[in-house]
Amino acid sequence: MTRIGGTAGVPELEPEVFDDAIVAVSLTAGPDHRLVYLNDAFRKLFGPRDIGARAADAFTEPNAAPFIVMLDQVYADRIARQVTSPRTTEGTAPGAPGRRHFMYSASPVVSRYGAGVLAVAVDTTAQVDATERAEELSEERHRALRRYEALMSAVTQIVWLMKPNGEISELVGGFEEFTGRPWRPMIDTDWLEGVHPHDRGHLLRAWEEAAADPPSFFVCTFRLHTASGEYRHVQSRAVPIVRGGVAVEWIGATADIEDQWRNRLRERLLARVATVTAADDVPEAFAAVAAAVVPELTDACAVFLLPVPGPSGGGGPLTATRVAAVARPGLPELPPLANQTHTVGLIAQQVIESRRPRLLVFPSGRPPAGVVPEVSLSWLRTARATSLTLVPIVIDSAVVAFACAAGCADSPPPGPADQELLGEVLHEVREPLRQALELQRTRHTALTLQRALLTPTPRVPGAELAAHYQPASRTAEIGGDWYDALLLPDGSVTLSIGDIAGHDLDAATSMSQLRSMLRVIAFDQSMPHTPAESLAQLDRVADGLAIAPLVTAVHASLTPGRGGRWHAAWANAGHPPPLLLPVGGPPRFLEGTAAELPLCVAPTTVRTTWHHDLHTGDTLLLYTDGLIEVPGTDLADGMRRLALRAEAGRTAGMSLTELCAQLLAAVEDRRDDAAVIGFRPTAVAGVWPAGWT
Repeated sequence: MTRIGGTAGVPELEPEVFDDAIVAVSLTAGPDHRLVYLNDAFRKLFGPRDIGARAADAFTEPNAAPFIVMLDQVYADRIARQVTSPRTTEGTAPGAPGRRHFMYSASPVVSRYGAGVLAVAVDTTAQVDATERAEELSEERHRALRRYEALMSAVTQIVWLMKPNGEISELVGGFEEFTGRPWRPMIDTDWLEGVHPHDRGHLLRAWEEAAADPPSFFVCTFRLHTASGEYRHVQSRAVPIVRGGVAVEWIGATADIEDQWRNRLRERLLARVATVTAADDVPEAFAAVAAAVVPELTDACAVFLLPVPGPSGGGGPLTATRVAAVARPGLPELPPLANQTHTVGLIAQQVIESRRPRLLVFPSGRPPAGVVPEVSLSWLRTARATSLTLVPIVIDSAVVAFACAAGCADSPPPGPADQELLGEVLHEVREPLRQALELQRTRHTALTLQRALLTPTPRVPGAELAAHYQPASRTAEIGGDWYDALLLPDGSVTLSIGDIAGHDLDAATSMSQLRSMLRVIAFDQSMPHTPAESLAQLDRVADGLAIAPLVTAVHASLTPGRGGRWHAAWANAGHPPPLLLPVGGPPRFLEGTAAELPLCVAPTTVRTTWHHDLHTGDTLLLYTDGLIEVPGTDLADGMRRLALRAEAGRTAGMSLTELCAQLLAAVEDRRDDAAVIGFRPTAVAGVWPAGWT
C-alpha cells in the first residue's frame, strides 16, 4: 500500500480520485494553503468554497481557526494529524446544509500543484435510516474506505473491521505494539483481559446499546493495558455497515487519547480543589481534598492529621487522627470518623520523614498490618483493596498530614502518571489547608483565652448560681461572648453577660478587657452605681479606648431581702432580654418599655435601670443570642423555643446547673458561640437594705 507523503519516489496525488468519495476531501497547496480541490461530499458537508482562495479566506467561520493552524503545522513538519473528537459546523456559509458534526484529519501530500495538505472530514451526524445506509454500502463506499485507510495509516490509530459474530481484523495495525499482546481474531473473554477491570462492564454496555436494533454509532472511552505495563485511555469509534436493514459488519478505529484525557482530568480535579477554600474547619477542608480525588484517581481516600507541631515534637510514639474519608459508590460503607488518635505505623513514619509518596501493592484484601489503624485495615480487607498510596501533605516545610489512597475491588495498582497527578492535586491545596489550620490555631487560642477568663461562679448564700459557655459548631464563630458573676462584700451579687461584634482572637481579647473593667466598676462601692450607671461608665471608657466596635450587654445587681426574696435591678444595652421563670406563673422575658442602644454606639446616651423582685424558686436567666438565633428563622421564634425548653427543664426538677447545660445542648448546628448564666433564690438570706420595703 502506497503511503501518501510527498517524499522522493512517491507518485504525485491525483485529487480527482476522490470525486465520488463519500467522505469530504479538500486539497490545499503552498505555504498560504491555496484551495485547489474540493469534492462533492465536501460541498455537501460545508457548502461551496472559492477555488484558488487562501484557506484563511475560504474558511471564515469562528471555529475554523484550529483547522488553519493544523494546516500550517502539517505543511511545516510534514506529519499527519487528526481530530478524533467531534467538531461542529453551524452551516453559516452560503449553500451549507446547516448544523453538522464531523471529524477530520490532515496529511502532507504532493500533487500537480506542488506540496500541500490533504484534509479528509467524516460526517458523524446521526445516521440515516436503514434504506440510506443500504445505499451507502455501494462499491463506492468500499473504495472510499480503502482511501481513508491509506490516509489513516499516517497517524497513530488502529483501524479495524468486525463482524456481528465477533470476528475482528485489523485494517491499520498497531494493536500488538500498543498492548504487547498478540492480535486475537475474535472478541472474547481473553481479549477483554486487556481492558481495565472497572471499564469492562461499561465497554460491553456501550457496545450492546450500539448494536441494538436499529444499530447506531458506537463510541466508548476505556483503559487498555499497554506493553509498558500500565493502563492508558483509548477511545473506540465505529459505524455499522447495513445491508437490508441488518448490520453485516462494523468499521471502527481506536486511538490513544491518554494525554487529552489526563489534561481534562487535571483541569477538573484542580477546579474541584477550589471547593476547599470554602471549608470552615480543618476536617471539612481535608474532606474536600479527599472528595476531589475520588473516584477519578483512586477508589477511596482517607486523610490522617498529625498533631501540632508534627513529627519533630517531643518523645513518645507519633500519632495521627483520621479526619476525612471518602470512597466511591459500590464499595462498603466507611467506618465513622471517631476523632480518635492512632499510633502511626513504621511505613507511614518513613513517608512523613522522607516527605516522599510510597506505593504498596499486595494481594487482594490483604493489606499489610500497621500501615493504617486497625479500623481502616478491616475496611480495606472487606473492600478487597489491592494497593495503598501514602502521600505526605506538606505545608510551610512541615508535614501536617498524610493521605492514604486505596485501590479497591481488585483494582490494578495506580500507574506513575496517576501517582504524579495525585501528588499534584494534594500539592495544590496547600494554601487553603494552611488557612484552615491557621484558623483552627486562632480558634484554639481564642477559646483558651475565653475559657481562662470565664471563671467559675461564686458560692452565694441563699441562692443557686450557675453558668455555662459553649463554643460554636463552626470554626470561625468563637471569641465574642462572655458572662460574669461577682459576690460583693455587702452580700449582693452582680451578674453580667455580653456579646462583642466579631468572632476571632481580637473579639476574645476585647471581651477580656471589657469584662475586667465592668468588674472593677461594679466592685468599687466607694461610689455606688446603679446597673445603668455602671453600663454608661463602661460605655464611655470602651468608646474612648476604642476597645470594640459594638457590644451588647445586660448588667444586673441582685440584693438579698426578707423572706428569701432578692431584688433584681438591671440595665440592658441592646442585648436579648432576661428570661424569668417564676414559680407561680408562665415564663416571661423582662423587657423594658423601649430597647436601648448597644455600647460603643452613643456613649453619652442615658440608660435605664429596671427592677423586679425574685422569690424563692424563681429563676432568672441571662443568655447570649447564640442560644436563640437559628439561621433562616425569626429571633422571636428562638426566644419562644428558649422559654419552652427552660420551663420544661424547671418543671422536670432540674438544678440550675443542669438547666443551663441542657439549654446549650438543645441548640443544633450552632453557628455562634453561646453563654448562659442563671440565678435562683433558695432560702432566707439576710434583710432588705434600708429604703426597700
